Amino acid sequence: MPTTDPAHTDAPRSAGHLIVAQLEHEGVERVYGVPGESYLDVLDGLHDSAITTVVTRHEGGAGFMALAEGRLTGLPGVAMVTRGPGAANAFIAVHTAYQDATPLLLFVGLIPVADRGRESFQEFDLTGWFGSTAKRVVTLDDPASAARVVSEAVHTARSGRPGPVVIGLPEDVIRVRVPGSSVVEPRVATTGRPSAEAVADVVARVDRAERPVVVVGGESWTDEAGAALMAWAAERRVPVLADFRAYDAVPHRLADVESPYAGALGYGRSDAAAALFDDADLALFVGTSRTDVLSDGYTLGGGAETVLVLPGEPLGHSGRLDQHVVAAPAEFVAALTEAGGEPLRHDPARLARARAAHEAFSTPAQDDRADTGARTEAEEEHGFVDLTAVMAVLREELDDDAVITYGAGNHAIWPARYLEHRSGHSLLAPRNGAMGMGIPAAVAASLVHPGRQVVSVAGDGCFLMNGQEIATAVGYGAAFVAIVVDNGVFATIREHQERHYPGRPSGTGLTNPDFAALARSFGGYGETVSGTADFRKALQRARESGGPAVLHLRQDPGVRSPSVS
Repeated sequence: MPTTDPAHTDAPRSAGHLIVAQLEHEGVERVYGVPGESYLDVLDGLHDSAITTVVTRHEGGAGFMALAEGRLTGLPGVAMVTRGPGAANAFIAVHTAYQDATPLLLFVGLIPVADRGRESFQEFDLTGWFGSTAKRVVTLDDPASAARVVSEAVHTARSGRPGPVVIGLPEDVIRVRVPGSSVVEPRVATTGRPSAEAVADVVARVDRAERPVVVVGGESWTDEAGAALMAWAAERRVPVLADFRAYDAVPHRLADVESPYAGALGYGRSDAAAALFDDADLALFVGTSRTDVLSDGYTLGGGAETVLVLPGEPLGHSGRLDQHVVAAPAEFVAALTEAGGEPLRHDPARLARARAAHEAFSTPAQDDRADTGARTEAEEEHGFVDLTAVMAVLREELDDDAVITYGAGNHAIWPARYLEHRSGHSLLAPRNGAMGMGIPAAVAASLVHPGRQVVSVAGDGCFLMNGQEIATAVGYGAAFVAIVVDNGVFATIREHQERHYPGRPSGTGLTNPDFAALARSFGGYGETVSGTADFRKALQRARESGGPAVLHLRQDPGVRSPSVS
């Protein structure tokens, strides 16, 4: 615990210690990082702090953990790294946070001020590196402004369209003691409630349309807002679609009425969802916009009347734009549910068809191998596991509020298609397609929500990009199950090769370790699942282990992802 009141003091303290005090005052509970001599004074400030310092094994892991925390809590996740190589390793998380619109703070230790411009050890241009992929980049050159800079960074990361802020910390500046070094009061991040006139206009547009759809995505959702929007859409018989890897913005099922959820757009989407979007005469985007992935490379949904509800500028939007309401999703939905309109206005048969098509696409085919012990010839010979059957087991075994994490690759198609999200903040996956996020995200999710189930579905390539963070999980008591899909290949790229260069695989083969043994070497639980029939009990044993667990599943490398309906 802090040895002094972190809020206000007239006693001199260093800028590094003041940074820590301000983070405490902003409500930050954890920082993730790899230590460096360039920010020793901040590390010293953390020594007596209430903030937990999570020491990771790679700066990319630290960045992804901070990104996951920001997505789960709405408060910027905090990562701390050293200059040059450390900053380079963390860059992937900054790019992901920028494209995903997730609040993140990255503190980067820097060389002493007097050494600038002399090609000193690990010198680099902070703004030159991060200026094009962060909301703001600032270097702390005035030690007395440390608290203000941190507070403004938190506010910037959360406000409008959320995103990353990068703060450079010259190692000599943060050691300077500042008299009367009090923290500053946190600023409230809000876009304000949308006007009644703007919301009434949205409702009128929806009621006039014959084939409207709602498309949800982005950040700043709450459980209450997601459920309220779904109830509103159900009342009006309007189908709801989700943006790529924003499937948890709204609950997929409702307790009392038939759900209007009709599936997701983007990679792995169903043909029915794409057709529903493309056929709409009005698209109400809440928290997202018509971007390239959502619209199949700007080929879908370009002609519909378009309303965007976004907390900031419509970055990435392409196509028609008839109304832009500046509001975060929760604020807009609160106003929307009070605005009236025409319940039961739209065709119930259209919604029923959309819902039935989604159910058919997202329900795993009936397969009794997971329970009867039956094995195919391939399973007997190679120990292959059927991922579709695995998803069916997960649907039965996971709690409604379980957190699902994954990175990028073909392995992600299965959970995206088959796993339902019934509560908010239950998906941690990179919308920019960055590999290596799944395991760090699982670590952070377990630390932020120790009472929730956490399951990570990882490809063999994706897992080994940050699988070393199993060690971090063991060290900090994180508990989750990682399902490692081992097919010995970068399968997404191999599928592209087969499509464009058939019979000429190049640069996509992998040599893999024994993933279960690797997990055990870190002190976690590891088990190789030798067939589909063994998965359910293996999952139960992994969860009962009480720590990080890896289930190693071998998959037939010839199996294609279920990416089209």
